[in-house]
Amino acid sequence: SSHKFTERARLEPILSVLREGRDVALVSDGGSPGLSDPGAPLVAAALEEGVPVSPIPGPSAVAAAISVCGFPCASFHFAGFLPARAGPRRRAIVALRPIPVPVVLFESPHRVGAVVADLLNILGNRPVTLLREMTKMHEEVRRASLADLASSLAAQPARGEFTLVIRGYEEGDIAADDADARKVAPPGPAELRERYARLLDSGVERREALKTLVRETGMQRREVYRAVRPTAGQA
Repeated sequence: SSHKFTERARLEPILSVLREGRDVALVSDGGSPGLSDPGAPLVAAALEEGVPVSPIPGPSAVAAAISVCGFPCASFHFAGFLPARAGPRRRAIVALRPIPVPVVLFESPHRVGAVVADLLNILGNRPVTLLREMTKMHEEVRRASLADLASSLAAQPARGEFTLVIRGYEEGDIAADDADARKVAPPGPAELRERYARLLDSGVERREALKTLVRETGMQRREVYRAVRPTAGQA
C-alpha cells in the first residue's frame, strides 16, 4: 500500500522495483491518483529517475461532476479541498469569490456542512450542484441553492465523499464584503453538540471529535468542550 501516511516511506522500495525494469501500477480505490489523492510524490520521483510514467484513465470526480452539473463549463476552476481550519478556509473562499467560471471543490462528510455555510455567507446564495458517491450504489446528484443545501445538511448527517460545483461569479451577485467574510459567526452550542454527536456516531473517539471541531470552527478548545460537555458526559 502507498497512501498519504506511507507514500514517503514507500518511495525507495517502489523505485527499486522500477530500476529493475519491472512495471508498477499505482491504483486508487476512489478518485484519481495525484488529483487531491496520494500519488504525486511517486510520480515526481519516477520522473526524476528517468522512468516513463503513463496515465491510464480511470474514475475522475472532477470530470464526472462537470459533465452533470448543468453549468456552462467551457472552463472551470478546480480548488480541491479547502483548508480544514475555519479562518484559512474563509480566506480561501474570499479569494474564490470573483472567479467567473464554475468552481469545483472536494469535501469530507465531517466538514461539508461547515464549508457550505461559509460558502453561503461569503459568496452569497449561488446555485450549486452537490455530488456524492458518484458511480457507486448510493450515488446522489443534487442541484440547489447554497441556502437550501446548507439547511438540508444541517438537518441530517452527511455521509460519503462530496464534490461541489458552484456557479461562478456573475454581475449582481450579493455577498459579504471582505471584512465581514472573515468574521462569519461561529456555530452555536446546539450546532456544536449536533456535530459532535455525528462524529461520535460515525465512530470517531471523543478526543478526536473535539479536535476536529476545534480545527473546523477555529474556536478555542475550552469553548467547544463547554458547548458539548453535556453530550460528552452522556457518551
